[in-house]
Amino acid sequence: MSVAVPPPRAAAGPLVVDRLTRIEGGERLGSLLWRAGPGWRMISSAVLGGGLGERSWVLNAQVAHGYLRTDPDAHLAELADASGALGPGVGLMTAADVSAYGCGHDGGVDAVATAGLRVRGWAAAPSSSPAPSSNPAANAAAATATPPGTINVIVALPVALTDAALVNAVATATEAKVQALLSAGYDCSGTPTDAVCIAVRTPRDGAEVHPFAGPRSLWGARLARAVYEAVRTSVPAPCPPGAADLRSPASTG
Repeated sequence: MSVAVPPPRAAAGPLVVDRLTRIEGGERLGSLLWRAGPGWRMISSAVLGGGLGERSWVLNAQVAHGYLRTDPDAHLAELADASGALGPGVGLMTAADVSAYGCGHDGGVDAVATAGLRVRGWAAAPSSSPAPSSNPAANAAAATATPPGTINVIVALPVALTDAALVNAVATATEAKVQALLSAGYDCSGTPTDAVCIAVRTPRDGAEVHPFAGPRSLWGARLARAVYEAVRTSVPAPCPPGAADLRSPASTG
């Protein structure tokens, strides 16, 4: 399959992450923290701070393979508090090595991506899962026991968007992620636990609030190119067909 590759663009924007490390369960684990500060609205699928609202930081925390805690939101809140993050924020989780994150920039839009691709596939795959239990705790344990594989994408735009445009931005970022995966040689649309966070400026009196973020709109196109670049530079090269994957789990997530 031939996939068009957009040219890289320069000029970084406001999304600058701090790299943090901690020891947990005898293992050294990393995190990426964006201290956005006030004046940001975010839409996210994250387990902590997901949904739509005012947020002041984003944490992308690495956890150990075989992660079994059933309270990832509480765990992320603990990590954010320990890092000094203030106010409401967004917390994402991955088993991938977050120090291998990729960045993308285009016309004032910044994107950061971390990629773990050990468990990947197509979104519309045949059902092979057992029926869910009537016990919520059992379902949570089953979800967190799933083998790790996550692509986390964080994007910051220097403008305000309407609520509808924010939803459109999530779709555009997802399309760009899939395009990057195909361009890198993967036959998948992502992993079962991919997450996204899109940050835009809080509307101000007299400032324009953009109503569109599709891939052919001004800001949607910039977002798509930034996400493509971030994901494309964060994913490891796929193994040749029929070859054993001998890379370390930390490098592949």
